[in-house]
Amino acid sequence: MTEKILVVGGAGYIGSHCVKELARRGYDVVTLDNLSRGHRHAVKWGAFEHGDMADPPFLRQLFGRHDIAAVMHFAALTYVGESVTDPHTYYKNNVCNTLNLLGAMREAGVRRFIFSSTCATYGEPQEVPITESHPQSPINPYGQSKLMVERILADYARAYEFQCTSFRYFNAAGADPDGEIGEEHDPESHLIPLVLRAAQGGPPLQLFGTDYPTPDGTCVRDYIHVTDLAAAHILGLERLLAGHSGAVYNLGNGNGYSNLAVIRAAEATTGRKVAYDAAPRRPGDPATLVGSARKAVEELGWKPRYATIEQIMQTAWGWHSRHPAGAITV
Repeated sequence: MTEKILVVGGAGYIGSHCVKELARRGYDVVTLDNLSRGHRHAVKWGAFEHGDMADPPFLRQLFGRHDIAAVMHFAALTYVGESVTDPHTYYKNNVCNTLNLLGAMREAGVRRFIFSSTCATYGEPQEVPITESHPQSPINPYGQSKLMVERILADYARAYEFQCTSFRYFNAAGADPDGEIGEEHDPESHLIPLVLRAAQGGPPLQLFGTDYPTPDGTCVRDYIHVTDLAAAHILGLERLLAGHSGAVYNLGNGNGYSNLAVIRAAEATTGRKVAYDAAPRRPGDPATLVGSARKAVEELGWKPRYATIEQIMQTAWGWHSRHPAGAITV
């Protein structure tokens, strides 16, 4: 019997890539999304349920209609700055609504859960590369909300025999190599899409901070390809389905690239200059964020296929060069 997997937030950037990978590997997929920030056109595989985690009766009906073996949860608000100016909305969606989802799972007897967490739970790095044992001290409501859910999941695992695996991402980037789906946020805040928009003649990139204690003065980040993220989620899922207990894993490539290095990679890939304006540092931006994914490699057998910024940039450009204004307008 084919296992049926519910992907909450499966119309979003990372969720839609995970849906594709699940379908490719033969799973029966159901996507749940309220489309507040996801895109209906990104749901190309499996069934689609238009609904909201804020609606417990809907969730109960959903689990009644489908025999769900496991849940993957991507339906979070993710803008750090927005979380600072509107923390209520972030705690309500990322924490309260996740509790609604977990409650519906309990009622339905579904006990396997994959959670999309973040390196923002670590806060200011005390050492790099960051391992899973690094202290968690978030510096913004977004990171706090994700850490709260991680702690809730640990309590659920102890009290209700849930099997919960959390993945703490570094910077998700790139696009489906087949060009079927890609990255399209509104508003867009991720560096690579903004760099590519500037290369396409859009507004100059705002380069936040050029005086960091890094080799070229700009922030250094660890970029991980979105399909490599998806592959890790499937490996984590298969471990839970095989009866293993849950775990926590970092997902990154262990390589840091500065903002200027990303700009140079975009120029080499596109053959175009990237206009940018130097701007002051953003509050709370650490100089360097690089993660260790050794645990995922050793325990899950995970191996990234797109480990360099050049490989990641090529897939991103493959998407953005065909969809300069987003797929919704094409």
